[in-house]
Amino acid sequence: MCSIGEYISGFGNECASEDPRCPGSLPEGQNNPQVCPYNLYAEQLSGSAFTCPRSTNKRSWLYRILPSVSHKPFESIDEGHVTHNWDEVDPDPNQLRWKPFEIPKASQKKVDFVSGLHTLCGAGDIKSNNGLAIHIFLCNTSMENRIAHHCPVFFCSVPQKGNLLIYTEFGKMLVQPNEICVIQRGMRFSIDVFEETRGYLLEVYGVHFELPDLGPIGANGLANPRDFLIPVAWYEDRQVPGGYTVINKYQGKLFAAKQDVSPFNVVAWHGNYTPYKYNLKNFMVINSVAFDHADPSIFTVLTAKSVRPGVAIADFVIFPPRWGVADKTFRPPYYHRNCMSEFMGLIRGHYEAKQGGFLPGGGSLHSTMTPHGPDADCFEKASKAKLAPERIADGTMAFMFESSLSLAVTKWGLKASKCLDENYYKCWEPLKSHFTPNSRNPAEPN
Repeated sequence: MCSIGEYISGFGNECASEDPRCPGSLPEGQNNPQVCPYNLYAEQLSGSAFTCPRSTNKRSWLYRILPSVSHKPFESIDEGHVTHNWDEVDPDPNQLRWKPFEIPKASQKKVDFVSGLHTLCGAGDIKSNNGLAIHIFLCNTSMENRIAHHCPVFFCSVPQKGNLLIYTEFGKMLVQPNEICVIQRGMRFSIDVFEETRGYLLEVYGVHFELPDLGPIGANGLANPRDFLIPVAWYEDRQVPGGYTVINKYQGKLFAAKQDVSPFNVVAWHGNYTPYKYNLKNFMVINSVAFDHADPSIFTVLTAKSVRPGVAIADFVIFPPRWGVADKTFRPPYYHRNCMSEFMGLIRGHYEAKQGGFLPGGGSLHSTMTPHGPDADCFEKASKAKLAPERIADGTMAFMFESSLSLAVTKWGLKASKCLDENYYKCWEPLKSHFTPNSRNPAEPN
């Protein structure tokens, strides 16, 4: 029986795994024999069209005790705080910041991962596989005999507080804060938690996450493929009195069906379409070593590309601990208006551009062309600082979901969450003019 610490290394690799309790459970030399070893069923999970080029073709073969079709009909269920209605409130072009989202107390109400999903913002159309949604998950109990799968989306989970033990058809993953995981379209999963738990979730409609191209960086750097971990095969053969509940997110709505047996009954699998996790501490940081800033795209971990070259439906970007050595340079992030939308979250520590107000478990959204940048205190300190080599963001991990889409905030995000910081704009009010019309060269810091 596999343990949680066992994984296969690599990003997008062609992999094969079988539960050691059933050696030889992978068919030899073919995918779909007339009778599979151990009398298993063969089932293909396709993550791309059959005719996609080989370099982008994604699929895996699963060898399972019963096929996934063995369930009762799906019926509509309450969606809670999950929505894909981007017109439920009027647009808001302001800089937005949220205080840490409150986790419900287990003593008051038990809430699992699916019930604890709250849609914060998003854009696009889930039916046409073009767009994204950003959710906050706030939960305090495990998904007992409940599983979920998302038909049209790929999601990247970023836990901020509490560990996630994720059961998938491919095996188990333990995902801790400062790690991320990706569950791909159509994959069934269940999540156990061990305490009051909070995190961020990025859903992307219809597009695979990829590693960003490295260009002149060369063959090595940023998130290296070997550091992505894929679970190894693990199965359970058990029946549940009353049945398992299978929750299906389909066209933005939630449905549920019952089945008698565990969906995690895959004894062996092979293919290149798998869930995976990644530890952010392994990111190899590229940074300026002379002057000025390189753009934050150098911190991209994963990208979900649009049809326009160089433009992403979503990028997952981090701001990890690193050295700052740029000379004659304002080192914090520059003031910015961006054609992209920027949602930021904080896993731990203190973000360098805003030491106060932007807290772990909270977030901010700077929409398309909305001005943003360091607060007044940060600007004054950084403008006068002695520019010696320094460590930046030690003990901190901030991240950004960046998108070419203009993101609409939900009613929960603006009102019902009761976490919106109405005074966010005030962090820039103390900024003052330092303009010296009669002196081109201001005094340099000592």
